[in-house]
Amino acid sequence: MFIKNCSGYELEKEKPNTSEDFFNRSEVTFQEDGIEKTFQVLYLRYFDEVMGEFTPFQQAPLFQIGERTVFFKDIVAIVCLIKNPGFRHRKRVYFNSQNEFASFFKDLDYEKIKTIFEGLEQQNGYELRSPLEFIQQTQ
Repeated sequence: MFIKNCSGYELEKEKPNTSEDFFNRSEVTFQEDGIEKTFQVLYLRYFDEVMGEFTPFQQAPLFQIGERTVFFKDIVAIVCLIKNPGFRHRKRVYFNSQNEFASFFKDLDYEKIKTIFEGLEQQNGYELRSPLEFIQQTQ
């Protein structure tokens, strides 16, 4: 799978009586078998505020790669795709349970996650060969 883009953004209200401003959307665009797909994760914005409970990151931004500043919402979709490769056959998923959401961030090698963004910045993409490369091996 060739990763072409990872990004995230805060949703804004389209109508006064909607709750979109409580949510973030994270998306990853990738190419697999010659077909370009986009996978989206919609989740409660509150999870950004408590990311320190289930990731090693305590504040935003998470890291800087070249000119790009990477925030939590930028990594969510790729993390979900790494932890559940079956998501590559879906267009979107939604999380409102913190426990379920946090489970995707367990045992990740966050230094390897940075390499995805380095590839995006320096080579306009990243070839993801095996999701297992991103899982920390317990000893």
